[in-house]
Amino acid sequence: MLEDLEFDDAGSPAIGLVPPGISWERVHDHIKIAHHHLLVPPDPDGEYTGVYWTGRDMALVSELGSDQEEAIEEFRAYLQEHDET
Repeated sequence: MLEDLEFDDAGSPAIGLVPPGISWERVHDHIKIAHHHLLVPPDPDGEYTGVYWTGRDMALVSELGSDQEEAIEEFRAYLQEHDET
């Protein structure tokens, strides 16, 4: 489990902000248990990735941009459009 995650709860759903340097394996282990919506920071020169639990597996929403606030808005809109809130 990822400890002390910060959450952006300015809108629905709340989105956990994964700190830089966390492995995809740890993200998977966390989401498998906690089922939070998570935003994973990009590698240098990359874009943010949104992560959510489908009920059976981890799903990724990529190409959310390189700006954190923009990525949060895009990910939140995606989740709402696809009834994953």
